[in-house]
Amino acid sequence: MKYLLIIYLSLHSYAFSQNWKDLKKAAAGKINAEVKSASKKGKHFTENEAADALKETLTQGVEKGVDVLSVKDGFFKNQSVKIPFPPEEKTIFDKLKKMGLQKELNKVVLSINRAAEDAITSASPIFIDAIKNMTINDAINIVKGSETAGTDYLYDNTNVELVEAFKPSIKSSLNKVDATKHWKSIIKTYNKIPFVKKINPDLELYVTQKTIEGLFHILSEEEKEIRKNPRKRTTNILKKVFGNN
Repeated sequence: MKYLLIIYLSLHSYAFSQNWKDLKKAAAGKINAEVKSASKKGKHFTENEAADALKETLTQGVEKGVDVLSVKDGFFKNQSVKIPFPPEEKTIFDKLKKMGLQKELNKVVLSINRAAEDAITSASPIFIDAIKNMTINDAINIVKGSETAGTDYLYDNTNVELVEAFKPSIKSSLNKVDATKHWKSIIKTYNKIPFVKKINPDLELYVTQKTIEGLFHILSEEEKEIRKNPRKRTTNILKKVFGNN
C-alpha cells in the first residue's frame, strides 16, 4: 500500500510539473503574440514609405528654397542666408577699408549675393536628382529623429557632390553680374600694397558653398514645418508618415 502511494504521488507530481510547464509555455506564447501584435499596431508605415516621405519632404524644401532665394534680395536682404565678404579674407577687407575702398567692398558683397540669387534657379534639378538617387538607410529612425534629421542626412551624404555639380552655375552667374570683375579688382588693389603676401582666393568655391548652405537653411526650416504642422503635409505619404510619427 505504501509502495502504491509513493507511485501515485510521484505520478501526480510529474503530471503537475508537466502541466505547469505547459501553462508557462502557453503563457509565454500568449505574451509574445501580444507583444508582436502591439508592435505591429505601433508601426504605421514601412521603411520604404519612410524613405519616400523623407525624399518628398526634401524635394518640397528645395522647391520652396529656390522660390524664396531666387528673387531679388532673396539672399542679400535675408540675414540668415546673406553671403558676407569671405571671413577668411578679413585682412583684405580691413586693409582696403582703411584705404577708403568701402564702396568697392560693398560692390563685392552685393554682387556675390546677386550671383547666388541668379544661380539658385539651376540648383533645383541638381538637388532633386541627388535626392531621388539617394539611398536612405534606417529611414524610420530618421523620420523619428530630430526636426531636421532628413536635411542633415542629405547634407552629410551629398554635399561634396552638390558643390561640384553646382560650381559651374555659380561661375557663370558670378561673371554675369560682374562679381568676378569686382573681386579681381580689389584683389589686384590689395596685391599692390607693399610687403603684403600676394593672394588669389577661390571666390567660386566660397560662393558655391555659401549658396548651398543658404538653400539647406531654407530646406531645414521647411522640414521642421512639415513635421509639426499638419497643413504642410500636402500629400498622402506625408500625412501617413509624419501624421503617425
